[in-house]
Amino acid sequence: MAEASSSQTEATTKPQLIYRCKKCRRIVASEENIVSHERGKGESSFKWKKRSSEAWEAEKQPVDCTSIFVEPMKWMEAVQEGNVGDKLLCMGCNARLGNFNWAGMQCSCGAWINPAFQLHKSRLDECYM
Repeated sequence: MAEASSSQTEATTKPQLIYRCKKCRRIVASEENIVSHERGKGESSFKWKKRSSEAWEAEKQPVDCTSIFVEPMKWMEAVQEGNVGDKLLCMGCNARLGNFNWAGMQCSCGAWINPAFQLHKSRLDECYM
């Protein structure tokens, strides 16, 4: 019985991080759905045309990832339809939350994620439950 009470206190002390659609507040993903990745080499790993003009002059500080990558979920209609790559739309309000591609995508940090189910942080609210 002491084990059960200790696990309950651990659960109450660490709230779970969830991501909601900014537009309609529908829960889109939770901390368990996130696929972590190793930070890439930044702008040096992008094609020449996608780099900023100052990148070759001076080394910039590593930027935070502007997106999160998640595992495929039931609400992703385009994935369920069998598409190889498409937009990810919110089930509640049809707002565009991100993209997916089974062949993979490059994160803003430069890392390559394969397969990629990318949700843009600017379209999500981070909440703790």
